[in-house]
Amino acid sequence: MGGALSVTLVALAYPSMLGISTVSSAPDRIIANTQWGPLTESDRDFVVKVRAAGLWEYPVGQMGVQKGTSKGVITASQHLIDGHSALDTTCRKIAPMLNITLPNIASPQQVGFVNQLASDSKGQQFDKDFANILRLTHGSIFNTVAKIRSTTKNSLVRALADQANDTVLDHITVMEQTGLVDFDQTLFQQTTPPKLPKSDLTPPPPAAGQPPIVLTPPPTATSTPVDIDRLAGGPAPAPTVG
Repeated sequence: MGGALSVTLVALAYPSMLGISTVSSAPDRIIANTQWGPLTESDRDFVVKVRAAGLWEYPVGQMGVQKGTSKGVITASQHLIDGHSALDTTCRKIAPMLNITLPNIASPQQVGFVNQLASDSKGQQFDKDFANILRLTHGSIFNTVAKIRSTTKNSLVRALADQANDTVLDHITVMEQTGLVDFDQTLFQQTTPPKLPKSDLTPPPPAAGQPPIVLTPPPTATSTPVDIDRLAGGPAPAPTVG
């Protein structure tokens, strides 16, 4: 694979599809007690991360549909749009229930991914960069999703983690099916990431009163959001913040 991609991945890739560092050194600290179980800092960060993932991967999927030159890249792009619109619906549903503020803009690192792909001309370079950046970031976050799923005591976060696990695995698979992934380079980058400043990994908060951006499902959507109404059992009181 060309040197340009190597430089891009070294410069941008941190072990997180979602590009956000934990905001505290005590991720297991309980920040709210809810009827769905305690909410920890890592739980809150996870919901924000899933939202932030959609804010860059959804438009990259739209870009891939337009700029991709192989059937595999176009298919993978459609999966990004489909999967992240469904995840976003779940995030926007549970965030107010858990008193979590969601971003409307991706992190600077994630914007860098989008800008890199936007700068590629339609053709082989775009296809390669697309497949490798998305395989790297999804592979990096896979273990994080599993950790949240296995440790959270909050049933809403657990349901989101179930959905995210299925989505991330699907996206890893379709990236690999493009036949464009350089596994030696990607796995090396995935396991030995550069250290980026926290400011690069955190999306800015939304402006006061700004409604959340909606990632609209495609007409042919196959992914479905979590049925939160059924899971939650109806309206709920606001969480008690500790």
